[in-house]
Amino acid sequence: MSSALMVPAKDPMGAAIRDYHVNGKADTLVVRSSMFDDDEIPVAELFRSYDDMPELERCALSLAEGRILDVGAGSGCHSLALVAMGKKCVAVDISPLSVEVMLDRGVDARLMDFYDESFSERFDTVLMLMNGTGIIGNLDNMERFFGRLKNLLAPGGSVLVDSSDLRYLYEEEDGSLMIDLAGDYYGQLDYQMQYKDVVGEQFDWLYVDFDTLASYAEQNGFTAELVYEGDHYDYLARLIMNI
Repeated sequence: MSSALMVPAKDPMGAAIRDYHVNGKADTLVVRSSMFDDDEIPVAELFRSYDDMPELERCALSLAEGRILDVGAGSGCHSLALVAMGKKCVAVDISPLSVEVMLDRGVDARLMDFYDESFSERFDTVLMLMNGTGIIGNLDNMERFFGRLKNLLAPGGSVLVDSSDLRYLYEEEDGSLMIDLAGDYYGQLDYQMQYKDVVGEQFDWLYVDFDTLASYAEQNGFTAELVYEGDHYDYLARLIMNI
């Protein structure tokens, strides 16, 4: 499969991150989906410090150990927090502008597609935050995702990944769910971002409930542990490869 690396002309999040890094402010980063109304990502939050991170993220950073791979690192806020804690971290992202910013901020960052099999280094912890399951794309890609993890994890290593169960969007007042069981999984979304006149390509993004993640993990030689559960259907999971 070809690399999913972005080009600057179609890298809206990277453009927003660069603007904020250079100017201390940024315009609106818009997120569109065929399933929901337009939304916005506050760019300043992509530069949050450890003290401003939600408890789930602080929990993940505390559990990360050994040589750490920060996947989809964005501005590098998690990598910088890990380094400040005395931990060793490599950050990867498909956004060339984001990687430029991370390098300028002192992060050990690389322009890399998570699914690029030429990237064969091994890590004790693979860290995937800000809905880390998103890059799976859809449930049909689970086998490929877990296969990639097997190639990245050192013996005894683990994955720390967060997501949310979007069932709350479909819940009726009586607790029943208005979900089309014959349709696609309800956590499979399509997104497209725009920043100023920079419009990105549409991409698939997966929110997955813990039970479904755990089931696919078991099918692919992993064990899933629920290590943190938030107040709004969000959670942090640890994936451990079975020996």
